[in-house]
Amino acid sequence: MTATQQIPAAPDADEVGAFAQRVLADQGTIFLGVLTYLGDRLGLYRAMAGAGPLDADELATRTGCAERYLREWLAAQAAGGYLTHDAGTGRFALPDEHAAVLAVEDTPASVVGGILVGAAAWADADRLAEAFRSGAGIGWQDHDPRLFEGTERFYAAGYRASLLPTWLPALDDVVGRLERGARVLDAGTGHGAPVLMMAGAFPASTFVGVDAHAGSVATATERAAALGLADQVRFEVASVTGYDRPVGGYDLVCMFDVLHDLGDPVAAAAHARASLAPDGVLMLVEPRAGDRVEDNLHPLGQLFYAASTAFCTSVALSQPGPAGGAGVALGAQAGTRRLHDVLLDAGFTRVRQAAATEVNVVIEARP
Repeated sequence: MTATQQIPAAPDADEVGAFAQRVLADQGTIFLGVLTYLGDRLGLYRAMAGAGPLDADELATRTGCAERYLREWLAAQAAGGYLTHDAGTGRFALPDEHAAVLAVEDTPASVVGGILVGAAAWADADRLAEAFRSGAGIGWQDHDPRLFEGTERFYAAGYRASLLPTWLPALDDVVGRLERGARVLDAGTGHGAPVLMMAGAFPASTFVGVDAHAGSVATATERAAALGLADQVRFEVASVTGYDRPVGGYDLVCMFDVLHDLGDPVAAAAHARASLAPDGVLMLVEPRAGDRVEDNLHPLGQLFYAASTAFCTSVALSQPGPAGGAGVALGAQAGTRRLHDVLLDAGFTRVRQAAATEVNVVIEARP
């Protein structure tokens, strides 16, 4: 629209006002997100968990932070519904139910780490604006490093809740193989969280995690050593189409929330298929989504579409696509039908949905 163009019809004033209020509320949520990031980084939620009502002075004593900043932080958190406020005493409390989300890392509901992904998006916003104009991608390694930790912390909550008790048992005869001793590879392993969970549960099996990001591989290697799993698990720098196939192949190849980040997802799936034993299994874990945009127009869909715009699409477009062309960029809301098509195009003959949560879908594929 140029400066001389007019809106064709006068907008409804009530609808304009209601939408303006919605945008103002969203702006408040953005600022609350910054303060949530600080609450996580500074240990404020952890200091409040189980402590009962506190005022700013008491929280300052517990955390070493300045009382005046904490006074504003506490009020903002209460306004956002994260904390409760007692008008009579002037104190604030973190309910146990909220602590499970914000303060306790090993609960299934601990998704506060995802706030680091939002911080990374803001840090990368100017670079992303240039990518919008040019159509170029932004490599995973070129994004703000808070993306790496935030992604792991966000997804790890779901892995802790579902991988061992639900997802693996949903795959035909996989748990038995792991108990007897299987060879497992995780492609695009990141910091290796699901590999380390499986290794701890199945000591007879051996695990390899590969990732193209050397920094993530170093972190995963350190964590394996700290857990005493270095003899059972190794991590290597390799692309999802560049890792080696052992003699006889892998019994299980896993891809946890990585396929949609790839420039050529069919090639990655085909390499996984070629790396499997004849009776091996690919376990594909991806964000859950409907097959149509209109199926995903809800808060979780908003979150995934936004993250996909900032990171998944830009990372995929930074990689070569089929035949060396542009990256495919499935996006984080590709939908189950599209994921099935990728696996069938890669040569798998048996593909089925094995399990699902609100956040993820688990697909089993066999050669």
